[in-house]
Amino acid sequence: MERAMINERTPLYLDYQATTPADPRVVDAMLPYFGKRFGNPHSVSHPYGWEAADAVEIARGQVAALIGATAREIVFTSGATEANNLALKGVARAYAAKKNHIVTLATEHKCVLATARRLEREGFRVTYLPVDKAGLIDLAALDAAITKETVLVSVMGVNNEIGVIQPLAEIGRLARARGAFFHTDCAQAAGKIPLDVEAMKIDLMSLSAHKMYGPKGIGALYVRRRPRVRLVPEMDGGGQEEGLRSGTLPAPLAVGFGRAAEIAVAEMDAEASRLQALRARLYERISRGLSGVRVNGDLERRVPGNLNLSFADVTGENLMLALKDIALSSGAACASASKEPSHVLAALGLAEAEIESSLRIGLGRFTSESDVDYAAGRIREAVTRLRTRDAADAAPETRARIAVS
Repeated sequence: MERAMINERTPLYLDYQATTPADPRVVDAMLPYFGKRFGNPHSVSHPYGWEAADAVEIARGQVAALIGATAREIVFTSGATEANNLALKGVARAYAAKKNHIVTLATEHKCVLATARRLEREGFRVTYLPVDKAGLIDLAALDAAITKETVLVSVMGVNNEIGVIQPLAEIGRLARARGAFFHTDCAQAAGKIPLDVEAMKIDLMSLSAHKMYGPKGIGALYVRRRPRVRLVPEMDGGGQEEGLRSGTLPAPLAVGFGRAAEIAVAEMDAEASRLQALRARLYERISRGLSGVRVNGDLERRVPGNLNLSFADVTGENLMLALKDIALSSGAACASASKEPSHVLAALGLAEAEIESSLRIGLGRFTSESDVDYAAGRIREAVTRLRTRDAADAAPETRARIAVS
């Protein structure tokens, strides 16, 4: 096996759901706004500010174009976590006098679930719907969960662990028909699958630049203007972003976000085809001659760059230690500050041992065919070696039990 595009000290990067490297074209677009074009986009009295403001508005339009929105519907934030907080808290508090119920999924990102729990402490009711074994929502269960008191339905577009794609258009139609707003966390979907807020009847959408080859530290919340969605702001200050998100906008990051969105629009289809072929090759080569390999989540309704696998008779901790030369994620720790088993895999009905033996493999724009071949060989080698070792360690205990009986 030969490692491609990697040196001996740096692990091969296969964790594209965690973050993506900034595309060099994005970096090139950003650099002038750290130097000669350093103006504050909210300084309206001189050319430095005008130049930065123009660049931010161009970026706003580029982000809007990615999802079929208008530029005025894009509110820049620090990332998807802030956007999710603003969407859920902002809508819930704005309409609290009329409605006090929210519907979401048990498999949502931790920031959505934590926000929902905070709203529960404020007196709102939240319904956490289960998913099926493939990780997909039951639309009939959603329909049954929505009541006259439901103000918001919040369903993730693409799951960050298992990569499954929820039926956004169907959810949007259902929520609209029942008089509830529809919010979707599309941090993992934007730039990977086509999104159209009009066709999908989406009222609020959270985005993150660093999940789509843009810079860290900036995201956005799409907020529908017609019919208008009202929000209570989370932050007080200078009233930037039409009063919804105060604070000086980082012009370089906004420019990078816009350029990343522009590239995604132009290259999404070709990139998806390439990644789908790489994922199929990776799965075939891992599972070739290796028993006890389980795909977690629907394999077809899934973003091309995601593969989440569990390996029977292997502990996740040992498997990760054996794969130090590959940067990927274990389902045993779905949040960086937590060692709790993945709530997403638990919601799929996996046993604890299956959850602990899972790997999330993320492929992306800079993953090559030789990277995939190297990773497949190393994973097969590690699983086989660990199973052989564990079986040998267990053999004396087995012989002892037989002797006693």
